[in-house]
This record gives sequence, structure tokens and C-alpha cells, in this order.
Amino acid sequence: MEKSCECPTRTPKDVSLQELRDRLAEFAEVRGWEQYHSPRNLLLALVGEVGELSEIFQWKGEVAKGLPNWTSDDKEHLEEELSDVLLYLIRLADVCGLDLGQAALTKIVKNARKYPISTTNQRATSNYN
Repeated sequence: MEKSCECPTRTPKDVSLQELRDRLAEFAEVRGWEQYHSPRNLLLALVGEVGELSEIFQWKGEVAKGLPNWTSDDKEHLEEELSDVLLYLIRLADVCGLDLGQAALTKIVKNARKYPISTTNQRATSNYN
């Protein structure tokens, strides 16, 4: 019998990148999709999902934090598209043999050195590149 990876077994706050990576790998393996999950294909799928995410905001103008004026359906759609982006990003990192969580922590440290508190404008927009 196929091991199910459809149902969450933990609360969302308990989910780690490692668990998502493992579940995505299993999801692809049991469906025979690994053959299609080349870095290029996953990147193109990721870009497509980012496009779908962009469409949600395209004509809304500025949006308040917490999305107070959004319907529950709009928020659910946003959750789905954000999840698609996250899942493709995690899968891409895994297929490339990278530890995305560690890479993100390393990048935060690099950004802290690049933008020290004493020299940054507290009102400036954050920049993660």
C-alpha cells in the first residue's frame, strides 16, 4: 500500500523545511515524477507559480498588513499560491543537493554584515539580496 503524504500530521507551526523536503521527495517518487524534476523544469514551474502569485496582487494597489479587507476565499487563494512557490523552491533546492534552511540562515548573517544596524535607515525597505 502506498504511504500517504497527502494529510498533514502536525500543526503548521511544527512543520520544518526538512519534513516538507522529505514529503515532496516521496510525493514525486511514488508518482514517478522524479524523471521530470530536473533543476531547469523545477525552476520554470517555480517561475510560473510566482506569476500566479503576482496576479493575485496585480490590480489591488497597496495592501495592508494582515490583509484586513480580503475575503476568506482571497486569503485561501493566496495561501495556495504561496504554498506552491514554497514547495517548488524546496524541491528545487533538494534536487540541486542544497540545504535551503542552512543557506537561508547563512544569507541572513551575510545580510546582517552587509547592512549593519548602525548604518541602516530604520525606515528603509528591507532588501534580501
